[in-house]
Amino acid sequence: MKVLVATDKPFAKVAVDGIRSTIEKAGFTLALLEKYTEKKQLLDAVADADAIIVRSDIIDAEVIEAAKQLKIVVRAGAGFDNIDLDAATKNKVCVMNTPGQNSNAVAELALGMMVYAFRNFYNGTSGAELMGKKLGIHAFGNVGRNVARIAKGFGMEVYAFDAYCPAEAIASAGVTPVNSAEELYTTCQIISLHIPATAETKKSINYDLLNKMPKNALLVNTARKEVIDEEQMLQLMKDRADFKYVTDIEPSMKEAFAAFEGRYFATPKKMGAQTSEANINAGLAAAEQIVDFIVNGNTRFKVNN
Repeated sequence: MKVLVATDKPFAKVAVDGIRSTIEKAGFTLALLEKYTEKKQLLDAVADADAIIVRSDIIDAEVIEAAKQLKIVVRAGAGFDNIDLDAATKNKVCVMNTPGQNSNAVAELALGMMVYAFRNFYNGTSGAELMGKKLGIHAFGNVGRNVARIAKGFGMEVYAFDAYCPAEAIASAGVTPVNSAEELYTTCQIISLHIPATAETKKSINYDLLNKMPKNALLVNTARKEVIDEEQMLQLMKDRADFKYVTDIEPSMKEAFAAFEGRYFATPKKMGAQTSEANINAGLAAAEQIVDFIVNGNTRFKVNN
């Protein structure tokens, strides 16, 4: 049984050592493909793999078709839009993610970006504090819950909307539930965005929704760039000089956004899960889930049909 770790951006050594220990203790073989530069290298490496662990690496239909023995792919992280779920299902490959392992890392980044934006990107001018500000959390999953926990420590008023999470569950976390995205954006000066990129959510963050936000609004996006209607966002920023946008995902129209210096910031690459702790946690969880799936048939974190 061969388990391949295919990572363009490698795990930390301690994470790789932990993955190896888990895999070899189960009697399996571990193979590493790190810092690869061509897709052909990935295609060659998956040819005899029974299981694959990836980070943000693209596992499309071509990769899945090339892996004739493949049984499971685990994305070490929460998002899994880098994996072709339809192709995996067609080829009877189980796809899993590792939810919750990088949630605190993403949440800390989101709050850090709020401070950065409210302090005028540390440009030396007088900014504002987060205490007493109304924060809206759009999607109350693992990351959203951690954002709420930290934000309450800042003394913020925290609201949340999640179409798939009961209001009672949100309230039990000490957060005020609202009935719609429109109500959340109307109520809150700051929105922390955590929705996945799906057919339903892509480009759902548009002019009309964002324009409902109060004066001196801030949108923090540590989710996916695909959920933003970039053309409409740009128009909003032209129309509202009080609006700020910070994200850890470079927009497709990054040159156009760069024109809004002092109101816009993006990290050069996805940074939410880029901590040593999250790196280790997600990698170890991925290895443990593979072993549990192969040995016991556990599909708890399966994300495809």
